[in-house]
Amino acid sequence: MSNGNGPRSGGRVGGPGGGLVIAAVDGSDPSLRALEWARLAALRHGTGLMVAHVLPDASQLYAGRRSSLRHPNEPAEYADPVGDRVRALLESGPELPPEVRYEALEGSVPEALRAVGGEREPLMLVMGSRGRGGFAALLLGSNSRAVATTATCPVVVVPHEERAVRDAEGASAGRVVLGLHAAETPEDVLAFAFAEAAARGTTVQVVSAYALPPGPMAVIDSPFAVIPPEALADGADGVPAEREMLRAQTERLVPLRARHPDVPVEQAVVPGDAAGRLVEASRSAALVVVGRHHPRPRSLLMGSVAHAVLQHAHGPVAVVPTLHDDGA
Repeated sequence: MSNGNGPRSGGRVGGPGGGLVIAAVDGSDPSLRALEWARLAALRHGTGLMVAHVLPDASQLYAGRRSSLRHPNEPAEYADPVGDRVRALLESGPELPPEVRYEALEGSVPEALRAVGGEREPLMLVMGSRGRGGFAALLLGSNSRAVATTATCPVVVVPHEERAVRDAEGASAGRVVLGLHAAETPEDVLAFAFAEAAARGTTVQVVSAYALPPGPMAVIDSPFAVIPPEALADGADGVPAEREMLRAQTERLVPLRARHPDVPVEQAVVPGDAAGRLVEASRSAALVVVGRHHPRPRSLLMGSVAHAVLQHAHGPVAVVPTLHDDGA
């Protein structure tokens, strides 16, 4: 691992895959799980890895005091045990991306992480669902929620161990599940899901939900059917809402299929609650991908589906903002 040009940074980040993968760590077990997820993501995408740690308030206060006093007896560096632990883990662990960098940041966690990455747009930012100091009962910590809501790049939130339902090997082998509202989901969300599936060599399962009128015969909790595109014919069975949504799905997927011809695609249309279906799908998925909000450019609000999936998913969730103004 590179040591860099100063006490708080190390090495040049980059790689053939373009934007780097950023892992946000604070020394907690969930953040170290996120670091491992980020390491594998950087290897899959052939890009660099930046490990970013926002220093706790005490360290930031000490740094400010040292800078203002400039006393000769003050040490040149202040302790960063998280950085020491991360470096030790990476240097003693398995394969690393060709270039790795560690950054100790100052400021609030959401603000510091929004600014990280410099001139290069990150490929993604990966963090644990609950950091150090969070209440054990919380499914999603306040910093994770704030970063996922405001970051200018896709944010992958990795659940803490109590929420995960399978080991790392099983998670890596699963499909990528894409939550799609055919009329509203920005193109950036689809592009991220297909690129991640291509890097993994796995399937994209596209899940859309439609509303059913209340009635005693509505079976919301039944398993949903996966329908391959070739099965969508004029004479196919299904309620009108299901058939129309399948057609809208197919139209939205045409350009993605053309760009990623080797990525298998499964289409699923489900009645009822989209968030609940995506949470259930997360039990066996490598990653669930959702859009951050409705297509209001640069909105600062997170949509209800993304928020619910982040709160309850059993595996990693990627929340993708609108990155380009020409997205659908």
